[in-house]
Amino acid sequence: MSDHQVDPKNSKLPANAYTELSPGEEYVPLMDPNKEVPETTTWSIFWGLVMAVLFSASAAYLGLKIGQVFEAAIPIAIIAVGLSTFTKRKNALGENIIIQSIGSNSGAVVAGAIFTIPALYILELQADFFQIFGASVLGAFLGILFLIPFRKYFVKEMHGKFPFPEATATTEVLVAGEKGGKSAAILIMAGLVGGIYDFCIATFGWWSETISSRVLPFGEKIATDLKLVFKVNVGSAIMGLGFIIGLKYSLLIAAGSFVSWFVIIPIFAYLGDFIATPIGANVSLLIRDMSAEQIFSNYVRHIGIGGIAMAGIIGIIKSSGVIKTAFGMAVKEFFGGIGKTADEKRIERDIPMSIIVGGIVLTLIAILIFFWMGVVGNLWLAFVGLLIVLIISFLFTTVAANAIAIVGTNPVSGMTLMTLILSSVVLVSVGLSGTAGMVSALIIGGTVCTALSVAGAFITDLKVGYWLGSTPQKQEKWKFVGAVFSAATVSWVILMLNETYGFTGEGSLVAPQANAMAAVIKPLMSNQPAPWILYMAGAFFALTLNWIGIPALAFALGMYLPIDLNTPLVVGGLIAHFVTTRSKDKDLNNARRERGTLIASGFIAGGALLGVLAATLRYAGLDIQNVEWMESHGGEILAFVMFGLLAIYMIWDSMRAEKED
Repeated sequence: MSDHQVDPKNSKLPANAYTELSPGEEYVPLMDPNKEVPETTTWSIFWGLVMAVLFSASAAYLGLKIGQVFEAAIPIAIIAVGLSTFTKRKNALGENIIIQSIGSNSGAVVAGAIFTIPALYILELQADFFQIFGASVLGAFLGILFLIPFRKYFVKEMHGKFPFPEATATTEVLVAGEKGGKSAAILIMAGLVGGIYDFCIATFGWWSETISSRVLPFGEKIATDLKLVFKVNVGSAIMGLGFIIGLKYSLLIAAGSFVSWFVIIPIFAYLGDFIATPIGANVSLLIRDMSAEQIFSNYVRHIGIGGIAMAGIIGIIKSSGVIKTAFGMAVKEFFGGIGKTADEKRIERDIPMSIIVGGIVLTLIAILIFFWMGVVGNLWLAFVGLLIVLIISFLFTTVAANAIAIVGTNPVSGMTLMTLILSSVVLVSVGLSGTAGMVSALIIGGTVCTALSVAGAFITDLKVGYWLGSTPQKQEKWKFVGAVFSAATVSWVILMLNETYGFTGEGSLVAPQANAMAAVIKPLMSNQPAPWILYMAGAFFALTLNWIGIPALAFALGMYLPIDLNTPLVVGGLIAHFVTTRSKDKDLNNARRERGTLIASGFIAGGALLGVLAATLRYAGLDIQNVEWMESHGGEILAFVMFGLLAIYMIWDSMRAEKED
């Protein structure tokens, strides 16, 4: 056995990996910190970049379709383990960490782009490849650079104090992979099942994508008379997301939807019977003539937007102490000199602070030039945009990292909404409004959104590396390269999906976050009255929920996402609860949860990847979807049957862990 090899039989994290350290106690990672290990090899870099491209494409499609961007760290870790196991590659733990770290750029960069850029198309404006790529790659660089000085605070100083749920799961996958196992086979099979299932819907239209209560005569009547509609999207990827999210947060998100669709929409419909004029900017219909979907789009969704924005403010206030402490440590490290100690252990090496500061300066100069030459065409306005990006990105970076460390969820959409509102107000005050102002504000918002998203995701990679004994400096360097590949991929996918499906009208992609951004920015930039009363209602919703101890962000997210995208999350959450509570043996329940997580990850990855393939085929002119059958009652009934079979498969396969245990 070579000096740097990890004995597969002893591939187990130390006992104090997840607990706080006693005074004088030191955490020693799995890989020997005093010896060099193979990490950034041709193998790991190649497969890391391949994962960045593949998962960027799939995450972009899934995010624009259902509004949820799955975190790629866990499935990429599983695939990395599978590749090394299949090729019988020895001593691959260090390489697998790098593959995961490079590849996980995908979900983070994608979120920054798809939450904002499609809003340009929704507002009937245009964005070219250069603008999308520039906002994505420069935002990603800024997020990486801002986070590195805070690495030691989050991953070392706060050891055992933050749960890091996603980093924990990813670490366990990599550790299990060092021992060997069947994880990759389970993931691949689930990916094929979920991918083919979703491909049959998207390409052939063999059954409906959404089941509605209107399929029943009684349901049609209450939808018309009372504006009460229940819908379920039958996609495998959304069910998989629900399993991973779990029953608690799935119910919280769905509760937001139920309040919107079963309480607020009927109230609007009832009051609309007594209102004889249209209400709101660009609204020509009377409320009583609107469908439930139109009431939601024109009014109720704005309440959810206000809730998300307030949840972001609450997050900043709660994290003010973290920002102060982490910033103090960063300043201390700067004057102390990171990376200047000759005998510093490999696992303590970061990119030198002098390079970090220089990188931040160069990135800010690049952003200024990008805004000036590629967005606003005015140096002063570009400088104003740069200040907005700098201040908000810096303040919110630790908020994003803190959210990931505690609950594994980054409230980036709420923070981006705040950025757009602030950007719009500032830009209008300095004389930039109208269509030029909308483009500028959304590109600025995309840059900030990407910075926050990447910073939040990167802390997961660094924590994984800390637990296992990776070299931080190597993770940090190659994170920049992965960001470039992810930014280029998501830019191409957005342009292709806009040409293929579009983001407005029948059959378009939902892009819920981008729709929310467009709804916020249009009145601010067009001198139209903004629905401030609805925003305020949502803000008070969030304050009340926070006061009684309910996570406001999850609830508000449910309020502004269409109900059909939230109800299948509950199905996945119920399956997770069912398979993990059947036995009195906790180890057996955990084994079933782990197998179910692999299956869910396969559904997400397979459904999204083949969804991109379906979109590519339509983009190439091959449109063989049976739309008439999909929209028929028969198509909906068959969809109900197929969705039930998919749920049964997930339960059955998850419960098989009992035999393998």
